[in-house]
Amino acid sequence: MPYLKHLRRLTPYYRPYRKEVLWGLALVVLSSAVWSVIPWLLRQALDAMGAGEAARVAWRYAATIAVVAFVGGALRYGMRELLNGASRRIEFDLRNDLFARLTTLDTAYFGATRTGDIMARLTNDLGAVRMAVGPAVMYLTNTVFGGVFAIAFMLRINALLTALALLPMVLLPVIGIRMGKALHDRFEAVQEHFSTLTTRAQENLAGARIVRAYRQEDAEIERFARLNDEYLARNMSLVRLWGILHPVFGLLAGIATAIVLGIGGLLAMRGVFSIGSFVAFSLYLAMLMWPLIALGWVINLFQRGEASMGRLHEILDSRSALTGHAARPLPPAAGGRRIEFRGVGFHYPTPEGEQPRWVLRDVSFVCEAGQTVGIAGATGSGKSTLMDLIPRLYDPQEGDILLDGIPLRELDLEALRAEIGYVTQESLVFSDTIAANLGYGARGERDWMEAARLAQLAETVAEFPARYETMLGERGINLSGGQKQRVTLARALARRPAVLLLDDALSAVDTRTEADILGALQSVRDTRSAIIASHRVSALRSSDHIVVLDGGHAVEHGRHAELLARGGRYWSLLRRQQLVDSIEEGGEQHLATSGASRTID
Repeated sequence: MPYLKHLRRLTPYYRPYRKEVLWGLALVVLSSAVWSVIPWLLRQALDAMGAGEAARVAWRYAATIAVVAFVGGALRYGMRELLNGASRRIEFDLRNDLFARLTTLDTAYFGATRTGDIMARLTNDLGAVRMAVGPAVMYLTNTVFGGVFAIAFMLRINALLTALALLPMVLLPVIGIRMGKALHDRFEAVQEHFSTLTTRAQENLAGARIVRAYRQEDAEIERFARLNDEYLARNMSLVRLWGILHPVFGLLAGIATAIVLGIGGLLAMRGVFSIGSFVAFSLYLAMLMWPLIALGWVINLFQRGEASMGRLHEILDSRSALTGHAARPLPPAAGGRRIEFRGVGFHYPTPEGEQPRWVLRDVSFVCEAGQTVGIAGATGSGKSTLMDLIPRLYDPQEGDILLDGIPLRELDLEALRAEIGYVTQESLVFSDTIAANLGYGARGERDWMEAARLAQLAETVAEFPARYETMLGERGINLSGGQKQRVTLARALARRPAVLLLDDALSAVDTRTEADILGALQSVRDTRSAIIASHRVSALRSSDHIVVLDGGHAVEHGRHAELLARGGRYWSLLRRQQLVDSIEEGGEQHLATSGASRTID
């Protein structure tokens, strides 16, 4: 079936469990064969009792039927254990592959894909695929072979009656194919909207403090209710179609039953075949009808699985845009690494047909091994984007970035990032202990303990009751902004990186702590190169070299004193900062004076 192209791609996932699957399918066939014997035994029992051998025959056939039923039940248990177990293991492998693929994708992919959409695919869609690869296959096999065995026995009783009983079944393939396509489309629409619903829920839970601060609870409840209403409407559309499919199959089965009762009963009364044969034929028809009715459910499962597997393949088929040449090894370095920007230009992906908005253009500078380079600029000048280019979260469209003289595109991505400790603007910590956060990627406890000292975190942690075993809430909610920044800084330092990148990493700490941290970093400057981006000039004044960005262009280069003497963009940034600081200090003094006056009064 061409519309099951996505599910066919699951074949490699069956291979590790082919023995379990083959044995499970064999048990399905055997159980169908065993259960098909029971009506035949009942036929012989009824015919024998009609011949005057009631008591002896009844007990003998009753015992035989009980044994056969027990064997059939055991076989059905075995087939479910094997096939459903294999489907769970396939789901496990597929989930691992999906997560592994997500970890290899670049920042641009996650920028264009909603978190809720990814979560929906890893939950609902994955569950739908499991139902298709396990239960659906099992019930389809049971339907086919159960039907084959039932028809074989029916033909032995009466071929004409069998043909008449099967006549309504001619419509089954037509109905199944036409309605199956509609089921696929509607389920795909349901899953797409479920992604939107999940995204909305995720954003509300992650931004709960913002929602409460802006008193938007009622608005968010209403917005979620509208999405939920739409989700209900799409599900009801799917249910209505499924509700039609099942009764249609039941109607065809009912017509077949009416034919057997009418024509078969007449033939039995005329003596064409015995009463036992008539009863057995009716039971075989029932055995045939139930799988055929269940076929509607099987079609539904396959179509759901096909739609969901198509969505999962969008993840599995995605590839990182950070492709490069054959990886070149990095030479060993005793200290830091030399970083060079040569005419670098970058813009974020834009829709086809639109002109790109360049974030960086013709940026060139050098950070020698062991040096500290400061990147200054106002908000939106391109500082964070420049920092993201060094660990290759993105690749520039123009120019080159070199590490020890080797273009980044030619280096192995893992080897490159192993050399870098990156502290981003967002201070993300994990819901774990402080020790676990500091040791994330570190070689040992000694490294992260020393890193905590350098980041001025050790004294703060000593005040916590559980110290380094203090459990942090989601995203470090029980830490202040400055504490989170120091945790992320210590985490980066604990890796002993050759290149340290700080992107406004000290913006939430006070100026005294900032000075202490920068002083501590100066004490180990010979072991690493550092690039510090900040809108606070105070964080950059001790840098060996400062690059000033304005509108994505490097408009000034030099040391702190040189740049101030020029009276250019760097000087204006410093004057603006000093003005803001003086206003803030004046406000604090005014509040303190007002408070004192009220106390005296």
